[in-house]
Amino acid sequence: MAGERRLGEILVEMGAIQPDRLEEALQVQREKGGKLGEILLKLKAIEEADLYRALGIAFGMRYLPKLELAAIDSTLVSQIPINFAKKNLLVPLKRSASVIEVAIADPHNLYPVDDVALIFGSRVEPILASPSSIVEVINALYERSSDTAESMMGDLEEQIDLDSVATGLDEPIDLLEAEDEAPIIRLVNSLLYQAVKERASDIHIEPAERELVVRFRVDGVLYDIIRPPKRIQSSVASRIKIMGGLNIAEKRLPQDGGFRIKIAGKDIDIRLSAIPTFFGERIVMRLLDRSSVLIGLEQLGFSKDYLEVMHRLIGLSHGILLVTGPTGSGKTTTLYAALSRINKPGINIITVEDPVEYQLKGIGQVQVNSKIELTFATALRSILRQDPDVIMIGEIRDLETAEIAIQASLTGHLVLSTLHTNDAAGAITRLVDMGVEPFLVSSSVVAILAQRLVRLVCKECGERYEPTDAELQEIGLERNQLSEGKLYRAQGCQKCLKTGYMGRSGIYELLLVDDAIRGMVTGNVDSMSIRKEAIKKGMRTLREDGALKVAQGETTTEEVLRVTQEDMIEIR
Repeated sequence: MAGERRLGEILVEMGAIQPDRLEEALQVQREKGGKLGEILLKLKAIEEADLYRALGIAFGMRYLPKLELAAIDSTLVSQIPINFAKKNLLVPLKRSASVIEVAIADPHNLYPVDDVALIFGSRVEPILASPSSIVEVINALYERSSDTAESMMGDLEEQIDLDSVATGLDEPIDLLEAEDEAPIIRLVNSLLYQAVKERASDIHIEPAERELVVRFRVDGVLYDIIRPPKRIQSSVASRIKIMGGLNIAEKRLPQDGGFRIKIAGKDIDIRLSAIPTFFGERIVMRLLDRSSVLIGLEQLGFSKDYLEVMHRLIGLSHGILLVTGPTGSGKTTTLYAALSRINKPGINIITVEDPVEYQLKGIGQVQVNSKIELTFATALRSILRQDPDVIMIGEIRDLETAEIAIQASLTGHLVLSTLHTNDAAGAITRLVDMGVEPFLVSSSVVAILAQRLVRLVCKECGERYEPTDAELQEIGLERNQLSEGKLYRAQGCQKCLKTGYMGRSGIYELLLVDDAIRGMVTGNVDSMSIRKEAIKKGMRTLREDGALKVAQGETTTEEVLRVTQEDMIEIR
């Protein structure tokens, strides 16, 4: 107790706490026990940094407010198991002469420090650091030093006991802490780890005649990663199917499943699909980072004028706002950003999705389930009795869903949904083709947003250059629109995995349904005429919106041309 009171005195001397607050914490300690520092943090009486600075003084130890990754010796880190480091909140920093410096979070318990001394056969000097900084640096260091999928391939040349593959995972554990020795298990774990590290959205495992091909989709583009031997194909498939709760004996029918993992502290949801092909089961895993924060409309790449219009549209009391584009064009992200913007205590928002990708606090989210006949249409009928103000429908797939959505919008609800069409005007004809009466479409739909995702030039290696007149003409830019008459092109470096691009942003085509467009829809005019009318009224096409991003140096002409190619083919 004297030592704890000494800590309190130091905190008071530092001006980090008032004596009355210290006495309050000491009273709690007398009643319930525990460490004074932990009690003070729980009472929010002091800051973590102040506590550890005071602990350093009390125990005569050096305190590091921040651990710098660049200054840490990775060869020392590789000799300490990650589960030991996390459990004891310690990490080796560097070796100087015959002493190894080790950052620790608990100066009361120095037994793990003695264990580290035995591991290295050297004297250890403990240095104090906060638990949060140690955990952060442990995850980063073990990510950096962990094996990649390619390095696992060497183990596969040894004889493999295939029975060892059949081991499941109950609770999600951090894959960096996994101690499984079976090469197949380690290969799958390494693939998942590498995919998260390289920002992949999907992992494709594709059987060929004589080999297995593994590819990652990064920023919308597929890249070859490794080509394991054909003989491990069924073992890899079985391991992944076990993790996803699928039937490993069934290889003739498609199966869908999912599982959850942790990698370097990140919670990752994985959606799994397995289908039979001529050369064996083809597996695709979609990765969703549960710990990632939903971004707002302001971060999606909208130009200032489009952003102002979007804010007005999602503030309407009724009507349908459609977001269109191919799979993987960011439609759901846009809808989630819109819902986050209008999500307030006074508004009742309900969604119907397939599947629910991210949990939104304060919003009722319904996941469709075809096995029990809970379709978009049946779910919609039920949620209309839940007194919603705003309804989000994951996708309008059929006439029944479209008619209920239109009915909801006409009876005072704002409806947000998606459609799979190439451009904004095409969404109108798609609804009519489904069987919806044109006058219902014209009276309910208020706007249609078509979108694509373009990769952004890597800020580390992007190179400025002077474009040719032909290149500017193809993208639709004038030289006076460019900053200093130059554009950026992709090069490739370690940070962007040699691609030249890092991250993605949206390009948009926003069609507002005004009286003129409404009249054309009611008259059942074709989508090309509607599109021309919208352009005449100031709508930017996808390519024109992309050209603005090129002029601003955010992306390249090649990238905009790549994602808007079909759009231009249709116009011609």
